[in-house]
Amino acid sequence: APLPGPRLTKTDDAEVRRKLQSTADAWNRADLAGHVEAYADSAAFMTGRGPMIGRDKIESSLRRGFWRDGKPVQALRYEHVNVRALGRDHALVTGRFVLTGGGREDASGWFTLVWERGPDGWQEIHDHSS
Repeated sequence: APLPGPRLTKTDDAEVRRKLQSTADAWNRADLAGHVEAYADSAAFMTGRGPMIGRDKIESSLRRGFWRDGKPVQALRYEHVNVRALGRDHALVTGRFVLTGGGREDASGWFTLVWERGPDGWQEIHDHSS
């Protein structure tokens, strides 16, 4: 049998989950800056054309694609969230995002996020959502 991998403390697991939920909460109150606050300044966001690097670029892309008149077109929620340690200071977070409302059909997809613990706490350093 394989050896058990590293484990996050309950406190770290709860903190990563809290920060992830804070991104949906910010989105739903039309606070895009708050939504991207969880990203590190140098975070990578995977796109169909390759990685987009930097929180500011990620914010601009989300604003162009998912916002109209200063607010999100649809509400955001997460489902099936799983947090797995990649070491003491890194975590892999997987789950499903769901966008609803706004007079549009629901849209959803799966995500894989890498989080890192740094001097300012846990931050997303990599986002691959599809």
